[in-house]
Amino acid sequence: MTKKIGLTNQLISALPLSEQRDVMAVSEQISLSFEQILRARDEAVQHVYFPTTAFISELVVTDQDECIEVRLVGTEGMLGLNLVLGDKHAPFHAVVQGKGEALRLNRKDFLRVLKNTPKLERLLHRYTYVVMKQMAQNIACTQFHTIEARLARWLLMTQDRAGNDSFPVTQEFLSHMLGASRVGITSAASNLKKNKLIHYVRGEMHIIDREGLRRCSCSCYNADIDNYKVHIHKIKDLHV
Repeated sequence: MTKKIGLTNQLISALPLSEQRDVMAVSEQISLSFEQILRARDEAVQHVYFPTTAFISELVVTDQDECIEVRLVGTEGMLGLNLVLGDKHAPFHAVVQGKGEALRLNRKDFLRVLKNTPKLERLLHRYTYVVMKQMAQNIACTQFHTIEARLARWLLMTQDRAGNDSFPVTQEFLSHMLGASRVGITSAASNLKKNKLIHYVRGEMHIIDREGLRRCSCSCYNADIDNYKVHIHKIKDLHV
């Protein structure tokens, strides 16, 4: 049995050893800081990122500087799928939501590796499909579910990627992520706090009762989990 290179990015870890080495040969491990802007919408993409401990939000930003999160990228994914689809311009604004490490490849190296590593290409095509489903789920969630349920879902998603029960976040940031008013966010967070599911102080969020938070969340959280489980199941046949 071939031993895999020790990585925490699930996409790269799913590749056969030879393709992992090809990716790693042109990658650099970098540190990303909280709220660091990685790119603006329509900007030419210079790098792709495979988070290993960091996580990144992609946002739609309007001409009036209104914004809402369209997806969250952690160790399960990558930032830069537009290059896989043949477009060098970023479709969304990207900002670091959780500080940490990521593997970074410049555009030229990534495209060359993608061309020469067929299993990586197949994997990223499947991952693109998963992301499309996630975005569709987010649209439905924003339209039909309460702010409190959406906030609970977002906190669970963030905790999954942060890897611990505490992480920095401000109410203004939550307002942007969920496309809701600060009044609505304050009310929803207060209810979660009153029910002893979370504790929030000085810009630091603490998850107290994860199972309770999961019960409070809308069904979209479980739908996301199931969607990725199917994806993980399918990539296992890449080596056959």
